[in-house]
Amino acid sequence: MKTEYEAKFVNINTSKIRQKLRSLGGSCEKPERLMRRVTIDSPEMKQNKGYLRVRDEGDRVTMTYKQFNKSSVDGAKEYEVNVDNFEETIAILEAAGLPYTSFQESKRETWRLGDAEIVIDEWPWLAPYIEIEADNEYIVRETAEALGFSWDDAIFGDVMAAYRAQYPHLAPFDTVASIRNVTFDSPLPDMLKD
Repeated sequence: MKTEYEAKFVNINTSKIRQKLRSLGGSCEKPERLMRRVTIDSPEMKQNKGYLRVRDEGDRVTMTYKQFNKSSVDGAKEYEVNVDNFEETIAILEAAGLPYTSFQESKRETWRLGDAEIVIDEWPWLAPYIEIEADNEYIVRETAEALGFSWDDAIFGDVMAAYRAQYPHLAPFDTVASIRNVTFDSPLPDMLKD
């Protein structure tokens, strides 16, 4: 499996981040777009802290198996392939006995700064955050520092790390993957209420 080197910084001001990225010579590779995804899990995947995801990114569709071996800059592992069709891929998985557990929307804007990819993510019921990804930890740390972030504020893992930062009452087993529809027009789920 491929190791991902990534860190998230939550509760950001998107206008200030865009301004900082531009001032450092960053370029917006993909403007903000709506992304759709489904997540699929099984007892075996949960045991390995993993899940399967099919995601429509607007310009491509991917199927990914993600696994989080530890909560660190290099804790995410994944296999990812491009697929041709979002709906058909979901139908194939369902026919094979792997129905999706959650349909999720997010908005994402993708930037490049040197050797790092920076994404500005917005999810339902969550303040915006950025994720910095690169080929090694040094570049991730260097980019975070250039953008004005303290490494002490970095969080690691999937989107639930950001939800847990904003909703500290969440239990370790609480996950948005257990919510059938995570969409911008959905009401705040009970799980996120204090």
